Amino acid sequence: MTTQLFGIIPPLLTPFTSAGHVDFDALKQLLDLTMPYVHGYYVCGTYGQGPLMSIAERKKVVEKVAEHVGSSKQLVVHVGSAATDAAVELARHAEEVGATAVASVPPYYYRHTEEAVLEFFKDLVKSTSLPVYVYNNPPRVGYPVTPELAAKLKAIGVRGVKDSSFDVLTYMNYKLQAGEDFDVVVGTEALMLPTWVLGAKAFIPGMSNYLPELVYELFKALESGDLSRAQLLQFRVNRLREELHKLGSPIPTAYALLRIRGIKECYPKKPFLPPRKDLEETARKIMEEFLRNR
Repeated sequence: MTTQLFGIIPPLLTPFTSAGHVDFDALKQLLDLTMPYVHGYYVCGTYGQGPLMSIAERKKVVEKVAEHVGSSKQLVVHVGSAATDAAVELARHAEEVGATAVASVPPYYYRHTEEAVLEFFKDLVKSTSLPVYVYNNPPRVGYPVTPELAAKLKAIGVRGVKDSSFDVLTYMNYKLQAGEDFDVVVGTEALMLPTWVLGAKAFIPGMSNYLPELVYELFKALESGDLSRAQLLQFRVNRLREELHKLGSPIPTAYALLRIRGIKECYPKKPFLPPRKDLEETARKIMEEFLRNR
C-alpha cells in the first residue's frame, strides 16, 4: 500500500465568469490565498463542480492547478462521472500532469448494482498507477459506499475513501470492515478533532477555501497534541459553519465569502445561482464579525 494522504486538502472551488467560463485569474488568486495553509488540493469535486463541467474544462483546471502548485502540494483529482470511459480518461490525464491520487464517486444517476460499481472501480484502478479513492457522498450519488462495499473495493485495489457522510460511526466502521490500512479521508472541517483521535490524518474541508487560516490552526493544534486548544478551535469552526449553512447551499455562499477575502468577483456554474443579495450581505456580516474577533 502507498503512503496515505496527509493534512488539509481542501475541495477547491472552481471560479467561473458570469458567462459560465472558468475564470483562471480568480483561480490563481484563490490558490495564492490558500497555499500557505494547506497541504494539497482536491480538484473538480463537489465544491469544484466537476460534474457540471465538460471533460476539456476539467482537464484544463487540473493542468492550471498542477502548474501553479508544482510538486509542493498533494493534488487529488476527482474524476467521477456517470460513464466509465469519461472517468478513465480523466484519471489517465491526472497521472500525466503529476497528480498524487485520483478519486471518484460511484457512477451516479442510475442506481447501479454492487457488481456494476465494483466493475467501474476495477476499470479505474487498471487505468492508472495512481492511488484510487472512492468518494462516499450519498446525497449526491443516491446511494452510499457502505463499509462492506469499501472492503470489497479495497480487495480490487482501491486505496481508501473520501467520506462525506458526516458520521464518526461510519469512519470507525470503514476501519473495522476494510482494515486500519484503508485510508479514510474525512470530508469536512466539522469532525476534525473526533476523527483525529480515531486516527484520521487527512481532511477535505470546504471552509479552507475562504477561511484557510482557521482550519490550518485547528490542524496544527491536533498535530502538536494540544487537544484543549483543538477543542476550542473545533467549536469555533463549527459555530461559524452552522451560521453560514443557515443561508442555504454552502457552494454559492462560498463565492460571496471569497470576495470578502479579496478574490475578484466570480460565480458558481449554472444551474447554481449566485446567492441572493440579502443573503450575501448577511454572509458578509457574519464573516467580517468573525474576522474582527479572531
